[in-house]
Amino acid sequence: MVDRTPHVVIVGAGFGGLRAARALARAPVRVTLVDRKNYHLFQPFLYQVATAALSPADIAQPVRAILRKQHNLEFNLSEVQQVDLEKRRLVTDTGDILYDYLILAMGGQTNSFGIESIARNAHGLKDIDDSVGIRNHILRMFELAALESDLDRCRAMRTFVIAGGGPTGVECSGAISELVRLVLKKDYPGLNINDVRIILLEGASQLLAGMPSQLSEYTEKALWSKHVEVHFNSMVTGYDGSQISLKGGEVIPACTLIWAAGVRASRLADTLGTSQTRLGQLEVDETLHLHEYPEVYVIGDAAAFPNENGQPLPMVAPVAMQQAKVAARNIQRAIQGKLPEKFIYRDPGSLATIGRNAAVARLGRWQFTGFIAWLLWLGVHILQLIGFRNRLVVLINWAWDYLFYDRPIRLITPE
Repeated sequence: MVDRTPHVVIVGAGFGGLRAARALARAPVRVTLVDRKNYHLFQPFLYQVATAALSPADIAQPVRAILRKQHNLEFNLSEVQQVDLEKRRLVTDTGDILYDYLILAMGGQTNSFGIESIARNAHGLKDIDDSVGIRNHILRMFELAALESDLDRCRAMRTFVIAGGGPTGVECSGAISELVRLVLKKDYPGLNINDVRIILLEGASQLLAGMPSQLSEYTEKALWSKHVEVHFNSMVTGYDGSQISLKGGEVIPACTLIWAAGVRASRLADTLGTSQTRLGQLEVDETLHLHEYPEVYVIGDAAAFPNENGQPLPMVAPVAMQQAKVAARNIQRAIQGKLPEKFIYRDPGSLATIGRNAAVARLGRWQFTGFIAWLLWLGVHILQLIGFRNRLVVLINWAWDYLFYDRPIRLITPE
């Protein structure tokens, strides 16, 4: 007997995809969640894995464990290679999947803006492999520098450059500074801290562009107090693995470049053949439908949904999660023969931590800095983590680091 229950396929088990799947738990549909990884990743903590504060298992949770009680859902570990919009099917590396409704929540990836040397030599920070690679690299640089007799080469090994003054760049640069000055200086007694440079490059004239100027100014001062050099209007034009070239001709000798300067939609979006923005995002209507395909919804980083000024909404988790709820409701409304509802984004605010006891927060018209903002950041992010074990382990690791100035995951592991 043929099952006539509408089949909803969700591509991506990130913040948007997971929220959409959960929102359909009681709907009269079959749900298939497709992802090439078997885990949901809490991306805001990737920089903490990269700086030896947390292990990968602390910020990831198996998808099957999260959704094991949802009886109308199946998980499919596959990589989607193509979306055939006309035949309503996904082409994956494990076979084709047909759908009645499709939610594309495939997220984003590092954008090197077509600069091949950056794509080849810089470190991105979008997945567990990236964060473990950065951790290994930072620790390896200190080991090699301890054996290096050439002073110029030694300085380059101890120069860590982060490109991009958004939340990822700010948080990563502050965390590297504390790793070096509070932890690694004890591991390397002969290390002269003044020989270590941490440089944050921002192409515009302020940090955290989406935040009020007062918070940006506080962030800059806090980073300088943590011995992070902040350079504005600094555009990276190339990197060969040992020298960073900037627009204007300046060159920075450095063996490390962490690229937090750009994100674009997943390359899967390029295979659909529909209208896209310069960042690869798919243009959708006010109900999150892909134009001309009312059975297809696009949410999160892959969706170009304009704000009140006509600019695409930021590629952040709150956008994806709010869009997921609306997409799930609209699928249920379509099944019932009702018109879809419009998506309206409600900005919950934004937070960024700079390091120990220092953060910035914008919550509605309220602004916070320093210790209070840091506590807000801790609380919000702990609550957003999935799984009691992960919350408990992260809290214990943070407390250990805070009390004893120690980070337990200082391991160089196989990649």
